Amino acid sequence: MIEGEGGRADRPVEGEGRMPERPIIGVDEDQQVGVEELRALGVERETLIAFYRTMYLSRRLDDKEIQLKRQNRIFFQISGAGHEAVLTAAALQLRPGRDWCYPYYRDRALCLQLGVTSYEMLLEAVGAEDDPASGGRQMPSHWGNARLRIVSQSSPTGTQFLQAVGCAEAGRRLDPDADDLVYVSGGDGATSQGEFWEALNAACLRRAPVLFLITDNEYAISVPVEAQTAGGSISRIVRAFPGLHVEEVDGCDPIASLRVLKRAVARIRTEGLPALVHAHTIRPYSHSLSDDERQYRAPLEREAQMSRDPIPRLEAVLARLGMVDGAFLQAVRQEVNDEVEAAARAALEAPRPRPESVHRHVYSERVDPCADRFDVPPAPGDGEPKTMVDLLNACLRDEMRRDDRILLFGEDVADCTRQDQLPEVKGKGGVFKVTHHLQRQFGSQRVFNSNLAEASIVGRAIGMATRGLKPVVEIQFFDYIWPAMMQIRNELAPMRWRSNGAFSCPVVVRVPIGGYLSGGALYHSQSGEVLFTHIPGLRVVMPSTALDANGLLRTAIRCDDPVLFLEHKHLYRQTHNKAPYPGPEHAIPFGRARIAREGGDLTVVTYGAVVVRAVRAAEALARDTGVQAEVIDLRSLQPFDWETVAASIGKTGRVLVAYEDALSFGYGAEIAALVADRLFDFLDAPVRRLGGLDTFVAYEPGLEAAILPQVDDLRSAMAALASY
Repeated sequence: MIEGEGGRADRPVEGEGRMPERPIIGVDEDQQVGVEELRALGVERETLIAFYRTMYLSRRLDDKEIQLKRQNRIFFQISGAGHEAVLTAAALQLRPGRDWCYPYYRDRALCLQLGVTSYEMLLEAVGAEDDPASGGRQMPSHWGNARLRIVSQSSPTGTQFLQAVGCAEAGRRLDPDADDLVYVSGGDGATSQGEFWEALNAACLRRAPVLFLITDNEYAISVPVEAQTAGGSISRIVRAFPGLHVEEVDGCDPIASLRVLKRAVARIRTEGLPALVHAHTIRPYSHSLSDDERQYRAPLEREAQMSRDPIPRLEAVLARLGMVDGAFLQAVRQEVNDEVEAAARAALEAPRPRPESVHRHVYSERVDPCADRFDVPPAPGDGEPKTMVDLLNACLRDEMRRDDRILLFGEDVADCTRQDQLPEVKGKGGVFKVTHHLQRQFGSQRVFNSNLAEASIVGRAIGMATRGLKPVVEIQFFDYIWPAMMQIRNELAPMRWRSNGAFSCPVVVRVPIGGYLSGGALYHSQSGEVLFTHIPGLRVVMPSTALDANGLLRTAIRCDDPVLFLEHKHLYRQTHNKAPYPGPEHAIPFGRARIAREGGDLTVVTYGAVVVRAVRAAEALARDTGVQAEVIDLRSLQPFDWETVAASIGKTGRVLVAYEDALSFGYGAEIAALVADRLFDFLDAPVRRLGGLDTFVAYEPGLEAAILPQVDDLRSAMAALASY
C-alpha cells in the first residue's frame, strides 16, 4: 500500500476485514527460465529432479501423517505443505553436519534435504523409542538431529532466533577463519515476538553469520499478516538494520528461491554478516489437525492460493525444459509413495519408549555435581579474609585461566566497552564489582557487555553452550529476570531431556537476589527462587558465605547442567561471612547443607541472608532460655540436602523452616510438606514456617524491616516452637 497525501495510509483499518494487496516477488519471472541460466546457478537436471523428489516426499509425509492421525495411530500433526520450495532451496545451500540449523515446525523439506529420512520422521510421529529427534518426548515436526547439527526444536514461537545468534558467535570464536553459518527459520507470526527483534539486533551488533529465513504464508493460525505486521511486510521493516542483507522472494518458486538463497548464503560466507530472506509461501492445509481454516478463510481465498502450489510449478518447469516427461514424474512419485508406505509400516512396528526411561537425561549422566569429586576443601593458608564479592571474582578468574571456553557477559559486566578508554578508567566490572578487572585480564572477546535485554543474554548463551562454549552470564538483578523466563523454562532447562540426551546447554546464570538493602524497594529487593527450583533440569544454589560462594560457583562452572547461581546482594560485602582465598580448586558438592550452628532442641532450616539472622536469633534464645537451636544452611536449593535435614529433625523433633521470600507457596512450603510427609512420627511439635509478608518489599527502611524476617521474629518463632 502507498501512503496517500497528508500522510494518510490508504490501507484497511485493523478489523475491517479486507485482504491487503501484497505483491509477490518473482511469481512469473522464472516460468520461462532457460537451461543456461540454470547452469549459471549450478543447477543441472539431476539437481532439479532431486529438488522435486524432496518436495514431493515432504508433501507425502504430511499426507501420511494426516491419515495416521485420523486413524488415531499418531497423536498430533502439523504440516509443511506450501513451504517445500524455499526450504529445499535453503537446504541445498547448507553444508549438512557442518552448518548449524535451528528450524521450526514447517521445515520438513529442509530436514529431508539435509539428510533426515522418512523413517526417522515417522518414528517421531509415532513417538518411537529410536526417534532421533526426541525419543518420543516431543510432538512430531519438532526437528532435531545431532549428526546433522539440527538443534532440538521446541514449541514456543521465536525462541530459536536468539540461540542461533549465540551459536554463530560461538562458531566465530571456536574457528575464526571458518565460513560456516547458522540457519534459523520462523513464520510470519514469529516475527511479532520480541525475541525475533532482539536476535536481529544482536546479530547485527555482533556481526554474526546467521541466515534468517522467514516463511510468510500470511497466517499465524487464524491471524492474517496485516493484523500481525505493520504494513504487512516484515522485510520492508527490517531493512534499516545496519549490516543486515535483506532479500524478498516468492517462496513457492523453486528457481527464484534457489537464486535468492544462493546469493544470500554466499554473502554470509564471504562477509560474515547476517542476512534475512523473506519468502512468500502458502498454507494449503490448516495450521495443524487441531485447526480448521474453513472457520476463518473464505473459499475463494483458499482456492486462489492453490495456483501457487510449488510442486505443480516445478513439474511445469521440468516439462517445459524437456528434462522429464509425465511417465518419469509418475515413476518418481510412485517411488516416493512406496518409500513412505514402507517407512510408515516400519515406524508403526517400532518399539515405544519404556516408562522407566522418563527420568533419563533430566540432568547430565556424565557429570554429577553432587559427587565426592567436588568435595575439595580450601587450600591451607593465612591470607587476609575476603568478601563474597572478592571470592566470587577470584573463582571466575581461576576458572577462566583453567578453561578458555568460559565467556562472561551481561549488562555492565565489562570494565569498559570502549577499549581505547580502558587505560584511563578504573573500570565498571558489574554493578556489584563481581567481574571487576576480568576484561583487563582476559580480553574483550571473553568478557564483554551485552545490550540491555535479558532474553538475549540467556538465549545467546544457550546457543553458545550448545556449540561447546561455557557461558557464565549475569542477569543484573533477579527482579529483571522475567524477560528471560521463556528461555530459562522452555529452552535452557529441558534441552537435554527433550532431545533425549543429544544436546545440552550447561550455562551458568549468575543473579544477584534479595532484600535487606534499605532502599532497594520492590524492583531491586525481591526473592522468588521457588519459581526456579520447580523447573526440572535446572540446578539452583544460594550461598550465604564468601567461602561457600567460591566453592559452589566453581562446581557450577564445572557442572554439565544449567545452573541458576543466586548471589544475595546483602551478603556481598558483609564482614561476618568473610574468608581467606581458598585456592583455585576449592569446590563444594551440590545438595550438601552446612550446619551453621549446632543444637539439640530444635532445627531451623534456612538459606541466604536469613542464615546469619537465624544464627543470631538462636544465640539470643540460648542466652535467654538455654534452648539450643540447630541452624542448617541449605546452600543448594535444587537439589537440597534432605539427609542432613532429616538427621537433624530426628535428633530435635522440632523444625522451623525460615526464608526471606513471601510466606505463602514459598520454597519453605515444600520442605515443610516433605517433613510432615516423611518424618511425622519423629515430630514433637507442628512444622512451623517463617517467611516474608505476602506483599512486596518496600523502599522505606521501616517498611522493609516489617516485611522481611528479622532476628526478633526468628527468636520468637523458635521460642514458641521450643515451648510447644
